[in-house]
Amino acid sequence: MNLKKIIKPAVLQANAYHIPKAEGLIKLDAMENPYAWSEEIKNQWAEYLKQANLNRYPDADASNVRQQLKSSLNLSDNIDILFGNGSDELIQIILLALNKEFNSVLAVEPSFVMYRLLSELLELNFSGVLLNGDFSLNLSSVKVSIEQQQPGVIFIAWPNNPTGNCFGEDELEQIFNIAPGLVVVDEAYHVFAQKTMMSYLEKYPNVLLMRTFSKLGLAGLRLGMLFGRKEWISQFNKIRLPYNIGTLNQLSASFILDNIEILEQQAMQIRKDRQTMFTALTAINGIQAWPSNANFILFRVEDKPADEIHAALLDNKILIKNLHGSQALLKNCLRVTVGTAEENEKFISCLKAIISS
Repeated sequence: MNLKKIIKPAVLQANAYHIPKAEGLIKLDAMENPYAWSEEIKNQWAEYLKQANLNRYPDADASNVRQQLKSSLNLSDNIDILFGNGSDELIQIILLALNKEFNSVLAVEPSFVMYRLLSELLELNFSGVLLNGDFSLNLSSVKVSIEQQQPGVIFIAWPNNPTGNCFGEDELEQIFNIAPGLVVVDEAYHVFAQKTMMSYLEKYPNVLLMRTFSKLGLAGLRLGMLFGRKEWISQFNKIRLPYNIGTLNQLSASFILDNIEILEQQAMQIRKDRQTMFTALTAINGIQAWPSNANFILFRVEDKPADEIHAALLDNKILIKNLHGSQALLKNCLRVTVGTAEENEKFISCLKAIISS
C-alpha cells in the first residue's frame, strides 16, 4: 500500500513536534512551574480524588470546574467556558470550525508554534506577520495583512512566547476593531504578567480569551480554557469530542481552585526569581536578554553560536530551549525557563563558564 496515496500532503510534509528527553537533567526548557506540592497538600489531593467513580464516564461539561471558574473570575452570564486537553486542543477546535470563506489564519511571528503548525496540518491559509527587531508589534504590517487576508481568526499570545513581552492594549484594541473574524488572546502566562484582557470579552463580541493550567503549575493535568460569548462557545462545543476532560483531571482542577493560594504563592516566587535571573543574565558580557512578563527569558549570546551554548549546557545536565534556526528574528537565541533558585544559580554559573571558555 502506498503511504503517499493515503496520507494527505500537509501531514507528509510536516515535522512532528519534538519533545526532548529530560531525565536526569535540570529542566528549564518548557515553561513549567518548578515547584511540587507539599506532602500535606498531596495527601489532601489524594483523599479528594477518592470520590472519583472511574467506572463511569466523566461529567461531559465539567460543570463543577466551570462554575468555580465563573464564580472566582466573576464572569457575567454572557460569558461561557470551553475546556480542552490543553490549549492545543482548543486551538484545533477553533480552526476546525472555520468556514471555507474565512479559512485564513493570522498570527505574529515569532510566537507559539502551534498556531502555524495546526493551521498547516488542517490545510488552512496561514499568514505570519513578523514582529519588529525588538519584538514589538509591527501594527502597520498587521493591519495590512488583515486587510489583504481577511482572516477568520487571529491568534495573539499575551505575553508572547518566546519573546516574553506584552503588546500594548491600545494596539490590540485596534486589531479587535478591524478584525473581520475572531481574535483569540492567548493568556497562557497571565499569572506572571499580572494583567489580563478578560474584561474585553464584554466590550468586543469577536474576542475570545484562552488560558491553561499548565504554566500555573499543573502541566501534567493538560487542561486548557477558552472564554468567550456564549454564542461562540456553543458552536465550538459541537466540535469538542465527548468526555475530553477526564474525571481525575476535573477533580484535580476543582481541588486546586479551592486551594489556589498555593499556585499564587509559587507564581509570586517565580516572578521574583525571574527578576534575579534577568539581572544576572544582563550582567554577563556578550549576552543580550529581553525583559519578560512570563516565566521564561529570551536571550542571545553574541560571540558564540547558540548550538554550542545549548550543547555545552546539556553536557552540564541543563536543558534549555535552542531557538536558533526556528525563525529569522531568533538567530542565535535561546530561551530559559525560570526554575528554582538553586536551578537558576546552576544555570547562570554554567553559562558564565561556557561563555568565558
